[in-house]
Amino acid sequence: MAKYYYRKSSLNFKKIIKFISLLILTTGFIIAAYVFFPLISYQIYFASTFSAQEITAPIPKATVLNNATVASLLDSASSSFFSGIDYSNAENWFPNVKFQKQTQKIQNVETYSLSIPKLGIENAIVSTIDTDLEKHLVNYGGTAVPPNKGTAVIFGHSTLPQLYDPTNYKTIFANVHKLKIGDQIQTNVSNISFSYKIVSIFIVDPSDVSIVEQSYDDSYLALVTCTPPGTIWKRLIIKAKMEKI
Repeated sequence: MAKYYYRKSSLNFKKIIKFISLLILTTGFIIAAYVFFPLISYQIYFASTFSAQEITAPIPKATVLNNATVASLLDSASSSFFSGIDYSNAENWFPNVKFQKQTQKIQNVETYSLSIPKLGIENAIVSTIDTDLEKHLVNYGGTAVPPNKGTAVIFGHSTLPQLYDPTNYKTIFANVHKLKIGDQIQTNVSNISFSYKIVSIFIVDPSDVSIVEQSYDDSYLALVTCTPPGTIWKRLIIKAKMEKI
């Protein structure tokens, strides 16, 4: 009489091991891509613009990509990955600045609009009392409001340029690195329009509080966004001065 033996299949077990291995590999790839992304973004989107314009930055052009720069990029990426900081709140952008939240309308101006013709931005809302960057641009608390003398520091989100949508406040400043000295920025406050011309473009660290300092010799705008696009490594500042009529 023939004997039959039952052998338990290990097929399901092998499938589970294969799935777990694939999951670990995919997770590792995603983490590595996130950590190295700032370096790639810098090279693709910002290095060419940096070299083409007279932009002042903490990093000299001759050493724009050295070991220290790479280390700083990677450290910033890994820190932001685990920090859990909410960058949709303008209060968190400059950790060394004590945000002066407005408790009332500034000179009866709760909101005003901003336009950048070169980038197709038309009548974007700027709030003087709310800090949610997903709903509008933010006029940083304690800084001037156009057309008053001083510097209106205006925060806006950026992301990868290919995701740019001038009507989406999550991507609205994705292309501001394309602006040049002499380009126009317009504001409309209480139905009165004011024109500003870009006078300087520079980059600062998140720890640099100088950008919120006020200069009362004239009326200025300072557009602020994270750079390189899609990262929170540095802050790109576009400063403009009111044009005389």
